[in-house]
Amino acid sequence: MIKILDRYIISKLITTYIFVVLVLLSIISVIDYTEKNEDFIKRNLSFGLVFNEYFINFLPYMANMLSPITIFITSVFITAKLASHTEIIAMLSGGMSFKRILWPYFVGSSIIAVLIFGMIGWVVPKANKVRVAFENQYLKDQFFYNKRNVHMKVAPESYIYMESYNNITKTGYQFSIEHIVDKQLIKKIKTGRVVWNDIKKCWSLDYYTVREFRDGKEYLSSGPKLDTVISLSPKDFESNYMLYETFTLNELNDYIDLLQLRGVENVEAYYVEKYERYAYPFAIVILTLMGAIVASRKTRGGAAYQIAYGFVLAFIYIIFVILSRTLAGAGGMSPMLAAWLPNMTFSVVAFYLYWKVPK
Repeated sequence: MIKILDRYIISKLITTYIFVVLVLLSIISVIDYTEKNEDFIKRNLSFGLVFNEYFINFLPYMANMLSPITIFITSVFITAKLASHTEIIAMLSGGMSFKRILWPYFVGSSIIAVLIFGMIGWVVPKANKVRVAFENQYLKDQFFYNKRNVHMKVAPESYIYMESYNNITKTGYQFSIEHIVDKQLIKKIKTGRVVWNDIKKCWSLDYYTVREFRDGKEYLSSGPKLDTVISLSPKDFESNYMLYETFTLNELNDYIDLLQLRGVENVEAYYVEKYERYAYPFAIVILTLMGAIVASRKTRGGAAYQIAYGFVLAFIYIIFVILSRTLAGAGGMSPMLAAWLPNMTFSVVAFYLYWKVPK
């Protein structure tokens, strides 16, 4: 049952969290605009365009990124104020258990965690699509695809090879498609030049040759032009700058399946992103409870000391997340372990602090 004290702490937690996020977003937006203003002026971009396509979509991204440290500091601040006024001691003296005191923190953080899960799963990726496209167009240098000798699986029995690709003209060179069944080459189409047809949404092969193997015999044919549709498009050769952050949760799962179908080896970053989206809401709850535990003891340093201590722990958590993601991206750690390790570690820290705090 939610009591008056519970409603008070829950409302304080949520409103203070929102207030701190808005304050931090205001400061970061001003700093970011100042930093990029020269680029905006150089490209003659109007404030309306910058605001509608960049900053409106930049704010959800930053709000989501700031959430763990913000909720932790919010929890520390609220609890430290209660402790400094001897209200925590009064609750304990009145017969309320420390576990019961943490209950409204759990409820409030769970509400925020559910909202955060909705944001990182669908809202933020949709905003990132517009923001990243804006950055690629106006803030980043022109992207040139420079990989060579590209091998890719485009169907269960079909493989493509491309010596090089020009993403400006959407043209590939020394291109071939091979159909292989039971490790036997059945058909191979080869051309010196393949171009993406924007109207037909397919690839056009110039002066192609076809080799087919049937009944132990080889058949050759050729022609001046051939249109083919395969599971490949110019988007697959565009910049992958923050690509995984532009996918909704459903799109991210589909893209991982596509990469696995193509035989791409380095998909760890996408798995880390996927698992982190599920781990992130739990981090909100864990950090909220830990913040309350840390700040529940009244100290001589007062609330300022506890808030500073909270900042240190929050930054340690962020560094932990960055290190885990880096290790997983380099193949040195399981993506699932990388996503959940910070939460597991700080859960242990929270239990230890809970055990040590006077009750």
